Amino acid sequence: MRAAAHLTVALAGDGARTRITALRSDPPLILRPTNPAGPEPVARWNLRETPVVRVSLAAGAAGPVGGDDLRLSVEVGPGAALVLRSVAATLVLPGPHRQHSLSETTVRVGAGGTFVWLPGPVIAARGCHHRAITHVTLEAGARLLLREELLLGRHGERPGAIRQRLRVCLGDRPLHDQEIALGPGVEGWDGSAVTGGRRALGSLLVVDPDWAGQPFGLPSPTARADTALLSLSGPAVLVTALADDGLILRQRLNTGLAALEACLPRGCA
Repeated sequence: MRAAAHLTVALAGDGARTRITALRSDPPLILRPTNPAGPEPVARWNLRETPVVRVSLAAGAAGPVGGDDLRLSVEVGPGAALVLRSVAATLVLPGPHRQHSLSETTVRVGAGGTFVWLPGPVIAARGCHHRAITHVTLEAGARLLLREELLLGRHGERPGAIRQRLRVCLGDRPLHDQEIALGPGVEGWDGSAVTGGRRALGSLLVVDPDWAGQPFGLPSPTARADTALLSLSGPAVLVTALADDGLILRQRLNTGLAALEACLPRGCA
């Protein structure tokens, strides 16, 4: 199956609201405007008081399944704000002919725009061969919060093979470019230098131009070694975590984000 969905949002002429200017779903990628649900992340961005659009991505069919090629493109205009979530986890399944599957997300955020991308976890089911690529380009003054969560197999099963790459650029300059391969055929993927036998791993990347020229020290969010905060140039902070299951992983990522937010107003240099 091949599918390509697209979403564009732009700041309205009066500057008081963000509006959807293009929305094209292509099953199984179904895009739907939604209302706010629960507290917004990054409280200091005050998203409830800004002209923001909220959209959810739902799956119109199972998958990705081996052989699928799924592509999503998102454009956030200058000064506009978008919160994009997914309705549920993504279960990556093997196909009948052992073909590889691909999901690719391409995002461009205009000057002064804000993009929050909070997809559900990706579950690499046994037998799958999947590649996931996310490429984000940020123009001057753009803000970004991007979450990735990966679960290695369903309960009680070994995972399939999965390769994930996330590349974020500030204009034409790379800010963060990371690729990880896990599962059968990848030597040492479950060793102490990678997952340490954990079944869940994830990250939160936060980019905020307000931090420019203000380097700060970051606290450890927990007493455990399974969650870490890393300051990047840009400026940006990467929160990473390992866990035994998806629930604990989400808790650790949220704890890391809360530790970052608590640190910033006080100045932790």
